Amino acid sequence: MSQGSEKRSILVTSALPYANAPLHLGHILEHTQTDIWVRYQRLLGNECIYVCADDAHGTPIMLKAEELDITPENLIEDIYKEHKSTFEDYRISHDNFHTTHSEENRILSERIFNALQENGLIEQKKINQLFDTTKQMFLSDRYVKGSCPLCHAKDQYGDNCEKCSATYDAVELIDPVSVISGTKPIIKESDHLFFKLSSLKEQIINWLNNSNIQDPVRNKLNEWLEGDLRDWDISRDSPYFGFEIPNYQDKFFYVWLDAPIGYLASHLNYLKKNDQEAKFEEFWNTKSNGEVFHFIGKDIMYFHTLFFPVMLSESNLKTPNGVFVHGFLTLNGDKMSKSRGNFISAENYINTLDADYLRYFFASKLGTGVDDIDLNLEDFRQKSNSDLVNKYANIASRTAKFLNNNYDGVLSNELDQPELIQEFLDKSEIISGLFEDLEFSKAIKEIMSLADRANQYIDSKEPWVLIKDEINKDKVHSICTTSLNLFRIITIMLQPVIPGFTKKAFAFLNETNISWKSMESPLTGCKINDFNPIITRIDEDQINKLLGS
Repeated sequence: MSQGSEKRSILVTSALPYANAPLHLGHILEHTQTDIWVRYQRLLGNECIYVCADDAHGTPIMLKAEELDITPENLIEDIYKEHKSTFEDYRISHDNFHTTHSEENRILSERIFNALQENGLIEQKKINQLFDTTKQMFLSDRYVKGSCPLCHAKDQYGDNCEKCSATYDAVELIDPVSVISGTKPIIKESDHLFFKLSSLKEQIINWLNNSNIQDPVRNKLNEWLEGDLRDWDISRDSPYFGFEIPNYQDKFFYVWLDAPIGYLASHLNYLKKNDQEAKFEEFWNTKSNGEVFHFIGKDIMYFHTLFFPVMLSESNLKTPNGVFVHGFLTLNGDKMSKSRGNFISAENYINTLDADYLRYFFASKLGTGVDDIDLNLEDFRQKSNSDLVNKYANIASRTAKFLNNNYDGVLSNELDQPELIQEFLDKSEIISGLFEDLEFSKAIKEIMSLADRANQYIDSKEPWVLIKDEINKDKVHSICTTSLNLFRIITIMLQPVIPGFTKKAFAFLNETNISWKSMESPLTGCKINDFNPIITRIDEDQINKLLGS
């Protein structure tokens, strides 16, 4: 991803959480990664709009509503409120959190479908589809399981394999079973609409070669592109909860068609709320200077890097500038599992600890790879206490009392060691580049090395010794002022990562309207507020509580 001197116009999205269950920490990992990058861009002064939405269509939602004896609309409304509240608890700074079950999404889905149809890219075909004779309904991909037809991994859904990432038709599954009734489905014929993806390989390769994609992801996509691409089934039969396809009776848009269009719909809804609807066409036209970046998990990269970009380009709409893919989240080295007791809900975590501890831990692990990220709870506790408390917050707590007690909370007009301030500023260029390139773990290491450097400076100056002699009063004043300016620079660097903790720090420093460039202007001769602890240590009881122990 590129940095430039001109103000950028950026739209950023995270994958849409499905609207039939509470959020889990995997969602929080992805949205935290996205949010850090968004907050960093805003600190630089770029226009960075962050939108998301609930993915609110499909058979699972229809069946869940039946189970609860409520309408699908009531179900997704309740889940929407819960999701929105949870994201706010984790300080995810969405500019707009919408739903795919919206008028904006319906209009845009029909618009894109019609454009594809006009370009001869929609074809009607008779297909063989799995049918549950017990429930008297065609089975959506997520409601049939079997063995992957490519790698033979067991217990895979009917659309893609979580082990080898292959996509396939549900009828290709080996030994399929209906998830709904537990019976073996039959094969039944139906008319479906297909997006002619097979004819668009050249366009996909062109997009891929001109987009920001991680090397491991690009390599995987090239593997898929070596073979023949198959046309994409974009319709589903009634009964189904979703948008009906215009001019086709009892046919609905497959959720994977209207779900990514939900990014555009959420953006349009945001612009409407801000009386800027005209900006939508300006931003999404093919000559736009705006930038679009998607953050997703590795299990859905096929849809975001093959189907969606070419679907947009063939509808004469702007394609994404980049797609950033992350791995799954594990807990203490194993896959999260409620049945095995290796699980932490997003709700349980936030009822136990501040979100910023987890945000910091995720940042310390996130980079440009797609490997899974392990939430080892002992590592989490030690890193939080060592880095955030002993290193970062300690800089302020060690010097603030001198300023509050001896100088009425007013900073010196002089810095004891201006060259040390400059050393930190020089390092900020490196750290800025790491944030830009999504190398968060490397950025955190650099920032913590600065925290170590600041604490070493305080150790070497020993203000607690110097203050005993009145002759050193001015010297101690400038030492403490220098120390707090080092703390301030680190605070600005950490603001995208731990916005709650840094908000307390800026309140102590009596500062508002911070930008990345603010660190270039040291605080001198101004008054700070009384110091109160910014971050407290995590104890073992809190860790045990996370697991329900």
